[in-house]
Amino acid sequence: MGSLRVLELYSGIGGMHYALKESGVPAQVVAAVDINTTANQIYRHNFPDTPLWPKTIEGITLDDFNKLSFDMILMSPPCQPFTRIGLQGDVADPRTKSFLYILDLLPRLARLPHYILLENVKGFETSSARECLVKTLKDCGYTFQEIMVSPSSVGIPNSRLRYFLIAKASPGSFSFQTSSEILDSFPRPAENTSDSQKPTVSDPFCPSTCQQEENAEESRVLYKLETMKDAQRKSNQNSNLSVQQIQDFLELRTEVARYLLPPKVLLRYGVLMDIVRPTCRRSVCFTKAYGHYVEGTGSVLQSCMETELESVFKALDQQSEEEKLQQLLKLKLRYFTPREIANLMGFPQSFAFPEQISTKQQYRVLGNSLNVVVVTRLIQLLVS
Repeated sequence: MGSLRVLELYSGIGGMHYALKESGVPAQVVAAVDINTTANQIYRHNFPDTPLWPKTIEGITLDDFNKLSFDMILMSPPCQPFTRIGLQGDVADPRTKSFLYILDLLPRLARLPHYILLENVKGFETSSARECLVKTLKDCGYTFQEIMVSPSSVGIPNSRLRYFLIAKASPGSFSFQTSSEILDSFPRPAENTSDSQKPTVSDPFCPSTCQQEENAEESRVLYKLETMKDAQRKSNQNSNLSVQQIQDFLELRTEVARYLLPPKVLLRYGVLMDIVRPTCRRSVCFTKAYGHYVEGTGSVLQSCMETELESVFKALDQQSEEEKLQQLLKLKLRYFTPREIANLMGFPQSFAFPEQISTKQQYRVLGNSLNVVVVTRLIQLLVS
């Protein structure tokens, strides 16, 4: 197979580009498109030789697209119209306009791209935008498969349940038997594919999608607002030896003091935080607000291993503010560094931030990005 010409839409900080490189597929990104200034600075820093178009997708004409003569589209459209915590405006949200523009142009291209890979958040699978996507692909004669997976499925101790679609133009078929259902794991070769695969409904590793249907016993709070069901879930995750430990992704030399949670955050959010140790095999999804907001934005790391988490939180009852603070300080809780989050998201060591990008900006763009290892596996499935 000759080198594929790849168009990278909504290119962000280059997660798709890194996945393409890691996949081993001979390819060249002929253009990357994004309007986020910060993301574009980071992309240029890491891929200085790739043409980067800092413009809206709607501002690119059909003729411009045809001149690129691309074989593959990699894209991760804006997720805000589909997130559970957002307004869920779907196709009525202005941020969906560019995606609908792509779907309108696709059938009119001089040559259909042979491969398409799309990533989005959980929630996209029930949207009208997804219905438009599926209809367009069917009308164009594509074979496609929808999948919902989290990085834990490739051995990474982090939750990031995402919707993916891989599509191949006719003539062409996949190395596995496709299903009209959304798979909850990577498809296997045709002879091993089970007809009983069911669409996923939730990510057991992600607090934003956990179901609140426990019975009275499971809902009984043990400590730190944690129920028996929560404790059992975390225990099961930490016992999964197919997933690596957090410590495999940590920086050896970290300015711990710089990333320690301040006292007011410890006192206000201590019982709400998801706390992990280096030996854990789990962490919750990191969002763009990490380091700025605490609740629901990602796990924090317990740096002091000599202190038991349970003993600290059980001792907080009936204590003064100062006594509570002294107890919490024993744990030396800190934020994961941006580099550590990049590691958990599969970015290679060659990935770097320009000096002018602040820590807050680094957290923000990482929270908007994708898991490179998961996408690498999907590109290999797509092209195989």
